[in-house]
Amino acid sequence: MNINKKEVLRYLGYKNQEIQDDLNTLIDNCIGEAKKISKPLYTYRIFDVEVTANENIKILGTNLVLKGKDIYNHLKDAKKCAIMAATLGVSMDNTIRVLGKTDMTKSLILDSCSTEAIEKVCDKAEEEIKAIAKEDGYITNFRYSPGYGDLAIDIQPDIINILNANKSIGLTTTESCILLPRKSVTAIIGFLDKGTQIVNKRGCENCSSYHNCNFRKDGVSCGN
Repeated sequence: MNINKKEVLRYLGYKNQEIQDDLNTLIDNCIGEAKKISKPLYTYRIFDVEVTANENIKILGTNLVLKGKDIYNHLKDAKKCAIMAATLGVSMDNTIRVLGKTDMTKSLILDSCSTEAIEKVCDKAEEEIKAIAKEDGYITNFRYSPGYGDLAIDIQPDIINILNANKSIGLTTTESCILLPRKSVTAIIGFLDKGTQIVNKRGCENCSSYHNCNFRKDGVSCGN
């Protein structure tokens, strides 16, 4: 797994400042540790979709109905969708938690490394999904996750259930529908007919962290 150091620094809030040698070494070490500790796993399934009269999205073959204007716009032209889940595993969570009590600096750096790492895992899953879509004659739009826009996170348990992600990759949620392990992601990707006009970036305005995002306050994007 490649963990981009520039991305790690960006997650840490660095903006071209000079980094002291000892901190630079610590970041490099944390990147190496993140690669060793991570147990990256992902799973996905592809479903037919149906747009209902009240502009909800039914995931056919399941009881899942996606509600909200934003997910409707994401899938209104889709013929199918892929629903995916990815995680770095519980060992990463445990290591960050323990370091939080003994070495806060290292804990924060490792947390940023793992944020970059889970993005790479999602990218790998998305590449496979795009290849399947292409083989079937479709193009894909971007990953859209619960918590973006008005797509509520309370669908996380349903996603875990239809993917059997608890057994296959060890994914679960808290009572408030936060994914566990913490460094985990679920997402939905639409399969569209070739020639369909799509937007390949979510944009900050669609993110649930729009109003309290430190990246946006600094005039930059998180890249998602």
